[in-house]
Amino acid sequence: MTIKNIKLLRVTHLRGPNIWTYRPTLEAWVDIGELEDFPSNKIDGFYERLDAALPGLIEHRCGVYERGGFMQRVREGTWSAHILEHIVIELQNLAGMQTGFGQTRETPTRGVYKMAVRARDETVGRAAIEAGKNLLVAVINDQAFDVKAAIAELKDLVESYCLGPSTACIVNAATTRRIPSMRLNDGNLVQLGHGKKQRRIWTAETDQTSAIAESVSSDKDLTKSLLAACGVPVPEGQVVDTPEAAWEAAQDIGLPVVVKPTDGNHGRGISIELTTQAEVEAAFPFAQRHGSEVMVEKFIAGNEHRLLVVAGKVVAASRGESAWVVGDGVNTVYDLVEDQINADPRRGSGEDFPLAEVGIINSPSIRQDLTRQGLEPDSIPENGRRVLIQRNGNVAFECSEFVHPEVAAAVGLAARIVGLDIAGIDVVAQDISRPLAEQGGAIVEVNAGPGLLMHLKPASGTPQPVGEAIVAHLFPETSNGRIPIVGICGTHQVSSNTQIARLVHWLLDFAGYHAGLACADGLFLGRRRVDARNSINFDAGQRVLINRSVDAAVFETTAESMLREGLPYDKCQVGVVTDVGDAAAFSEFYMDHGDHVYKVLRTQVDVVLTSGIAVLNADDAQVVEMAELCDGEVIFYAAESNDVIAKHLQNGSRAVILQVQQAALCKGDEPARLVNIATQLLTDEGRKASVAAAIAVSWGLGISAELIAAGLETFTSDAPTFAT
Repeated sequence: MTIKNIKLLRVTHLRGPNIWTYRPTLEAWVDIGELEDFPSNKIDGFYERLDAALPGLIEHRCGVYERGGFMQRVREGTWSAHILEHIVIELQNLAGMQTGFGQTRETPTRGVYKMAVRARDETVGRAAIEAGKNLLVAVINDQAFDVKAAIAELKDLVESYCLGPSTACIVNAATTRRIPSMRLNDGNLVQLGHGKKQRRIWTAETDQTSAIAESVSSDKDLTKSLLAACGVPVPEGQVVDTPEAAWEAAQDIGLPVVVKPTDGNHGRGISIELTTQAEVEAAFPFAQRHGSEVMVEKFIAGNEHRLLVVAGKVVAASRGESAWVVGDGVNTVYDLVEDQINADPRRGSGEDFPLAEVGIINSPSIRQDLTRQGLEPDSIPENGRRVLIQRNGNVAFECSEFVHPEVAAAVGLAARIVGLDIAGIDVVAQDISRPLAEQGGAIVEVNAGPGLLMHLKPASGTPQPVGEAIVAHLFPETSNGRIPIVGICGTHQVSSNTQIARLVHWLLDFAGYHAGLACADGLFLGRRRVDARNSINFDAGQRVLINRSVDAAVFETTAESMLREGLPYDKCQVGVVTDVGDAAAFSEFYMDHGDHVYKVLRTQVDVVLTSGIAVLNADDAQVVEMAELCDGEVIFYAAESNDVIAKHLQNGSRAVILQVQQAALCKGDEPARLVNIATQLLTDEGRKASVAAAIAVSWGLGISAELIAAGLETFTSDAPTFAT
């Protein structure tokens, strides 16, 4: 049998809005070769083998827009590149990187297709494409393929490269608020918003999380003394330096006690409810291994609770539960734990599981509790005997609605005393719905950078909107973290587009903005050029947007840069399109006619905010067609009035029309406002159009006619350079 193969000619990471979608996408050029003559309905057994390999494909709706739609297409006959698209989507979903977008289109070259799939991470997406291709080839040729192993490898990549669940929930909440986000490293450092209006998060820490407060929270003894001084209930405790001193402190405090490190976290090194000298002294070196100092603390009876505090308010609460097994007179304690606790489908070792697996062999605290009960892991408890396995932990049972107002007030005060804007407060209480004082409850720890998974995926109860609460803390309802962004694109008038970008940047600076600019002439911050290299690229755009001093930004873009990388921003306040050229210059991208170029450049209009403006060249018929695509306002510009502008003004809209040495700012039937233009800016037709476009942008951004005129009069293309 001849093996039918598929080749990946090229895989491009489109990091921003692009011809396919607004989100980061992987575009693969797929050569299916002889399979062009073999749609799926002409390959014996293909449908059944694909269904067996990936049964979840039945959920894909495809163009049929109903469950089973894609598999219906497979049964009727569709081509391998289209099938690969859906396989890649399904593999990403099974690996935990959820996506639903994909498109596949023919190119002018027979057998070659462009396939695009949403990819939240480039590394995972590329691996999914490669695995998907190999799986598809195996299904086509009736060969073996280990789907489970492929998914396991992708899951490992997701865990290594994708945002953690705590960070991801905050980013998703920001996205819902239309707040842009940018990942700043390979970990969980993320910027929300742009330029001067940005905020930064690192998991559940923010740029408002004080380093002093974090240091205080890591010092358990200092935290307790501060809380106690302000009347917050905390357990009595002493810092000790030897096992003998630990026992003396335990006697002073009163048994039972807890021995723990003063600067530990995540429950490491803690031994609880100790009642004998041997237990206390044995717990000392265990605690010492997990911290710099050891504390002996009064044991507080009750269940462990974790309350999440954001900006001084409790936004979520989870309760811990002790873990028990019941003997049957046959199985060992170890086996009972495996059968009665770890067999719970909610338990596992990854972030998908709300409860952790219980390992009794390597847990000193569990071994200690077993010893108290006269048992070892290999002991066989008698039938019906209840055995305590884990006294605390498993803090994943949602209880937010039961938190007593006095408890909420106490933990909110605790977070403020320490100084944390986001804190995880550990409370031990018999009943969280009652005041702490009446039940002897206490706050035992205040933690910076708390995990959010327990509130997002509780073992029981309803997930809490903790990401939304953190975003609301960082951004008031009136803020979306955006600065004015101007995007300028076209095809053949690159020098003119650079001129527009430089003029707009100058006028923004003249109007009082500290504006960034990335264009063919380099990268500018204010009036200084910080990089003289061509900066029409994604990375240069990101350099502008991460700068905390920038309160407006201007970007020059080309059709080619959009095809190679996508736009460096998700939305813009003003989008300028100057012209739509022919496809000859883009043959390497399989562009064979002008409509393709139009679809690329329309992206600039598609990303204009509903409150924004598209500035369009009224002298280019294809650019004029883009007006209907804009969600915001449209301002036309032209060297002289034409039918397009006349009709536009009849609708009460705005336009900029050049005259001899003036530009007329027209709106409906209102008298035009005139702006004088310096002679040096009108040396050729291309530059005239640039001036008109720049004036239209500035007017759209609210800069007055008088300031525009003064700015044009003083414009110079010279800029000091302090870095290259």
